[in-house]
Amino acid sequence: MKKLLQIIMIISLMSCSTKSFDNEKDLLDYLNNPDYGYLQQKNVNGYDFSLLYKPTDLLVQQELSNNVDIEKIKIQKLRDQYGKYLYFSISISKEGKELLSTTPKNRNEFGSMVNRLAFGMRDKVHLYNQHKDTLNLLDYNYPRMYGMGKATTMLFVYPKDQKYLQDEYLNFTIEDLGTYTGEIKFKIETEKIKKQPQLSF
Repeated sequence: MKKLLQIIMIISLMSCSTKSFDNEKDLLDYLNNPDYGYLQQKNVNGYDFSLLYKPTDLLVQQELSNNVDIEKIKIQKLRDQYGKYLYFSISISKEGKELLSTTPKNRNEFGSMVNRLAFGMRDKVHLYNQHKDTLNLLDYNYPRMYGMGKATTMLFVYPKDQKYLQDEYLNFTIEDLGTYTGEIKFKIETEKIKKQPQLSF
């Protein structure tokens, strides 16, 4: 019986530990597998929506990618810097193309959508907890692909406020962007954020 309890404790500790990867490719393969809960996907009215939570070390790796000689002190400093925030990447596509290539029906609609994507997403995307307390969007990035991309992808940055992570999950919503899909909602388990995977630099 004592032996059995020890085995159960070891298994539970292993399941609670943070996963670590030797390289960025293996980490991305893990993140992009919906089974692990970091990537969520929905198809509504012919549009594909993907929400990806980007762990801190992915941002750290991007910062270090051109640096051959990596110092442990610098890595920890970058982890502290990027670890203050939550990063969510949203991708929206239709028939394997970005929104601007498929959705606007005329020049006016095209202009309105460009403006909405570049400047108006603060009013369209929301992150809040189970008590309807909303996190303030700090920044978002929308890179124009000029029809060359397979999806419209944007990065949203929020403060990592620990009181919001006490809830079981966060809600990430996207209002209708002229796609007639209605509001799209994703639930993000806060446990995934607390135990986010890392890179072994």
